[in-house]
Amino acid sequence: MGRARRSIRLGSGRRIISKRGTFVNKSELIDAIARHADISKAAAGRALDATMNSIRTSLRKGDVVTLVGFGSFYVGRRTARQGRNPRTGAAIKIRAAKVPKFRAGKALKDAVN
Repeated sequence: MGRARRSIRLGSGRRIISKRGTFVNKSELIDAIARHADISKAAAGRALDATMNSIRTSLRKGDVVTLVGFGSFYVGRRTARQGRNPRTGAAIKIRAAKVPKFRAGKALKDAVN
């Protein structure tokens, strides 16, 4: 049984439909911020870039970024493991890595459900 198709109506009246849900790119997010905050698109773009840079810098330092009602960004650890090359089937070593993760807050979970 496949997933139901979902659609979203964008500000211009057009819809994006996909099998897994909707996709919003950065420029559409900037448009939405500008419209809802009643600011210019340039100011909304700078605000979004500043927010992303602040989150990125905090995660690089190992801090947890919590946005109350939205969720938390944090750095997780992935251990080293053995893998397989899908083309040849040969065994390969995959190094340990730090990966950014996001845990949704209660208000965000409630808004989605």
